[in-house]
Parts: sequence; C-alpha cells; structure tokens
Amino acid sequence: MFESAELGHAVDKARYKREEPRLRADLLDAQYDVGVLAKFPVIMVVHGVDASGRGETVNLLNAWMDPRHIRVRGFPEPTEEERERPVMWRYWQALPSKGKLGIFFGGWYVDPRLEQAARKGKMSDLDRMLEDVVRFEGMLANEGALILKFWLHLTRKAQRKRLEGLEHDPDQRWRVTRDDWKNHEHYDELRRTAMHVLRNTSRAHAPWHVVEATDERYRNLTVGKILLDSMRQRVAAEKKGTLRSTSSAPPAPTPPVDGRDVLGALDLGQKLTDAEYDKQIAREQGRIAKLCRRKAFREHSLILAFEGNDAAGKGGAIRRFTGALDARQYEVIPIAAPTEEERAQPYLWRFWRRIPKKGRIAVFDRSWYGRVLVERVEGFAAETDWMRAYAEINQFEEQLVRSGAVVVKLWLSISKEEQLKRFEAREKTRFKRFKITDEDWRNRKKWPAYAAAVNDMVDRTSTELAPWTLVEANDKRFARVKVLRSIADRLEEALG
Repeated sequence: MFESAELGHAVDKARYKREEPRLRADLLDAQYDVGVLAKFPVIMVVHGVDASGRGETVNLLNAWMDPRHIRVRGFPEPTEEERERPVMWRYWQALPSKGKLGIFFGGWYVDPRLEQAARKGKMSDLDRMLEDVVRFEGMLANEGALILKFWLHLTRKAQRKRLEGLEHDPDQRWRVTRDDWKNHEHYDELRRTAMHVLRNTSRAHAPWHVVEATDERYRNLTVGKILLDSMRQRVAAEKKGTLRSTSSAPPAPTPPVDGRDVLGALDLGQKLTDAEYDKQIAREQGRIAKLCRRKAFREHSLILAFEGNDAAGKGGAIRRFTGALDARQYEVIPIAAPTEEERAQPYLWRFWRRIPKKGRIAVFDRSWYGRVLVERVEGFAAETDWMRAYAEINQFEEQLVRSGAVVVKLWLSISKEEQLKRFEAREKTRFKRFKITDEDWRNRKKWPAYAAAVNDMVDRTSTELAPWTLVEANDKRFARVKVLRSIADRLEEALG
C-alpha cells in the first residue's frame, strides 16, 4: 500500500512555480462551483505520519482557496461534554453543510479508542471500531458528501531527517515533541497498523490517497490536484444527473402473503376505568420520578422517541411523563419538516445535535423515523434513501446505547374508526381545532400505505438494544399507563 509513496517523488522549483498559480486559480473556481451548486459538502480528512506536513498542507489549502467557505477542525482529547455523549458526537457537530469544505486533521481516525486498541494490539477491538467508521462514512456518502482521505507518508529515514531538521531550526523546533520521537521509535509497528487501517477503511465512496510527503512541492501539488479533479468530476456529474447511489438498494418490502402483521395483531379494545387509571398512572409516575433521581441515572441519559397515528394521543402521554419530572431535567423536542439549514446536512444531523448528556432526558415528539414513514409514503425521499435509512437508524441507536443512553421507542396505535372520531371531535371543539389540519385529513387517505410503512419499520428497526413498544391507544387511559410503565421498566432494567 505504501510502495509507491516510498519512491522518492519530487517536483523541481521551476515546475512548481509554473503550476502552482494555475492550480490555485482552478481550485478557487471549483470551490465556487461547489458553493453555487450547493448539492453536496466536501469532507477532507488529512492524516499521516508525524512530521509529514499535515498542518502545512491544510494551511496551504486554506490560503489557496476561499477560507470563508472552509472549516478546519482538529480533535484533541475529548472534553467532558463530549465524553457524556456517543463517541461520534463531536464529529457529527463538525460536519460541513452542502456547498462547503470541511478539512479534518485526522478526523475520526485519531480517536483515542482506535489509538489505544492499536497500541495494545487488540485487533478485534480495532476492527470493530473501524466497522463503525466505515458505516459512518457510508452514511455520509449516501447523503451526498464527497469524501477525500489523504495519508501523507514518509519513510522511516525521511521522518528522522525531517524531525532532526525541525529541531535544528530555532523557529521550527517547537513543532517536535517527545511523542514524535517516541512514535518514531515504533515506526515499523505504527506503519503496519496504518496499513491495516487504510486497507480496511478505503472504499470507492471514501478512498484513501497515499501521498509521499518527503518533497513538500510534490505533496502540495498532488493533494491540490486530487482535490481539484474530485470536485470537478462531482460537479459535472451533478449537473448531468448521472450521479448514482454509492450502494445498491435492496428490494422494496413486500406485504406478508397471509395478511398478518404486527399492527393487525394488536388488541385495541383494552381499557381502564377511571379508578384503575388514577391508581396506576400515579404509581408509574412515582416509579419514573424515583428512577430518574437515582445516583446510577447520572451515568445514563434517557431518549424517548414518540411516534404514532395522527390523533393517537402522543401529546397527552408526553405530558403525563414530564409531569413526573423536574422541568430542569428534560427537554421536549417537537419534530416538524426540516429547515433549510437542516436540509444542507445529513438526514440524522438535526437529531445528532439534540442528543442529551448523561443525567438528562430528551423527549422527541416525532423522530428520526420520519424518513421511513412520512418521507417514504409522501415521496419526499427516494426509495434508495429510505431503504438504507433502516440500517443507518439501527447504527445510530446502537451508538446511543453503547454511550450509556436508554432508548425507548413508542408507537401509539389507534384504529381508523377511532381516528375519525377524534378528528371530528377536534373540529367541533374550539380549543382543540389547532390540532387538526388539512394535512391530517390527507394522511388519513393514505392509511394502508402508512400501515405498511409502520410494519416495515418495526420489523427492520426493533432490535435487542432499542426495541419498539407498540401501545394500544384506542383508550387514552390505557395508553398513557402503558407508555409510562414501559419507560419505567426499561429504566429499571438499565439501572440494574
């Protein structure tokens, strides 16, 4: 993998002086085209061996191009805030929007977990984490991102020469640290690990470009030209409409041949009397209040995703849940159509940014499942997009759970007849009219399509880490108690 980057590539001063101005101008033009088109972000990861000129390369690109549309990010040790969230959270926050360029120093490849696993030789742990990285980059590519990854390479001899040269220069010696020399002592081991990482994470949609960095002029022209060609090709493909999905989509789901499904199996006739309701709702609210005050809860967060038929009673169930808590402990997040800012980011971005830290609670009134429900049924997302969303959602929820989150997903289900009664009641009741819209009536006409989407959603995303709870909601009292009991049960299980 590194053979061609150890051949001693070099560019003479005359050629560099001749080609550098043209390359700068072309990069600016391509950057402008990407910005005007605003259909995809450019994500550039710059990594490599110590003293290979990563910082100089990034600074040069920032000088050659328009820095107003470039975001450069490095990732030191995680902060306290970052440690309280999923490992990938701090990278999610740094992604560029469509039309912009994001340059990452090492990016997610300098994560402390990866380095620790590599140093200890725990290759199975390393490979498991690399699988997360591959899935993450696949999701970004499927969302439209242009991903370029550069490994700036030096031979052992060239690295030593570079480190010694920097140390002997009074103005540059600050660049060399003890860790640099320590890593140099383990050069062969780190080289093998780097080869393993690059081989297992280079994909057609997120390839590694290994660039020899012994000669800085060769390094600069090579990185610049690869970036230029990639932006030009992508802009041309977008304009021609020839861009294809990075992965083939599986076939669309088909209904069960016997007509049986999870929604049809629900017993919607279950009810509670007023007396039963008052007793049980108070008991479950008390359980939740105590559980969320336990010391063990400080090491977890609670994330609730409320979904359901229109008029199924999500709002009432949420109010009974929050009524058991200190208002400072939770946030209710209503999800509507994405804003312009949110459409310029990957689909999950607007949910990533609202993930609570440990000891806190986030209640999503509608959630990331909109892609496989309303966007699927209404045609807002292409079939390839909503089909791949199942895997992306499962991976997202797995990361949440692994970081300490308790994820509770609730689908409130009512019959078509019960929904009609509630719609009509809302129209007749003055203080409830705001709850009924023309869109609700339009959605009702697509009841079979929504039912099929819900059944597929449950089949494909109810996992052992984040299972779906289906709530029979024709009787609001029964539904509210079941919702609270389900949350309390999951919390008890998680807190031991």
